[in-house]
Amino acid sequence: MITILGPTASGKTTLAAHLAILYNGEVISADSRQVYRGMSIGTGKDLSDYTIDGKAIPYHLIDIADPGYEYNIFEYQQDFLSAYNDIISRGKLPVLCGGSGMYLESVLKQYRLKKTKQSPETITTLSLQTDVELKELLRFLKTPHNTTDLLDRDRMIRAIMISLADDEAEVGKDFPENMNSSVFGIHWDRDLLRERITNRLKVRLESGMIEEVEELINKGLTSDQIRFYGLEYRYIMQYLEKELDYNEMFRLLNIAIHQFAKRQMTWFRKMERSGIQIHWIEGAKSLEEKIKEVGNNRTLINEF
Repeated sequence: MITILGPTASGKTTLAAHLAILYNGEVISADSRQVYRGMSIGTGKDLSDYTIDGKAIPYHLIDIADPGYEYNIFEYQQDFLSAYNDIISRGKLPVLCGGSGMYLESVLKQYRLKKTKQSPETITTLSLQTDVELKELLRFLKTPHNTTDLLDRDRMIRAIMISLADDEAEVGKDFPENMNSSVFGIHWDRDLLRERITNRLKVRLESGMIEEVEELINKGLTSDQIRFYGLEYRYIMQYLEKELDYNEMFRLLNIAIHQFAKRQMTWFRKMERSGIQIHWIEGAKSLEEKIKEVGNNRTLINEF
């Protein structure tokens, strides 16, 4: 497998699609929001990138869940394995592409995840505990996977539910023993990336991102459900509910996306420290140069 990762607006999809067409491959998305139907502009699906010279590049794990549903990392891992095994069985090359660090890491490090049982009784019992009691219980059960587990009640309860999952909980599918990946990351100079993010946001807003959110409202999604899906949806809801005017919405959303891109890079560096080797490619290079760099540093492509 080839993996292409990078922060938002780095050009991942374009490179992944071109590699797929060059090496007889298919793209598997690793984006926690692109799984949702009807949320194309705000999640940056860039579906036009999957057509090159009139040829459609097959892609997987995009538009597979209805908005309003809370898709999770356990489901992603299972869906990834189904897509991966299907692609391999047809003699093609899987190209994993995305910027959701947790999704990428769960696959590249082959985490064994359990599907937790959402017992109403257990959730009710936990919901009656104070924040202090929940923190003490979580620390007793495990070292928090993420410090943000201790900052939000819902995250604390979810983390406790995972720790309390019994041996009968559904365990994820096994990863193939021979599954490995060459991992490439797209890295931009900070100022250039900021410029790309700002320009991309302007294009998205002009292309109907606000109207996309209005359509979700018309389909019956609540404000809280829409805000759940991330920065663009959160700030646009604030605009539509007249909490912000347009200019302030744009300014704050632009800043928030810049901060998000920085957090993505922090996660990728953490992946490197945990043992995942990432070959970084300068984003300012031409597409042809990027493709050549992947080819020069490949380890598995020749098998395809």
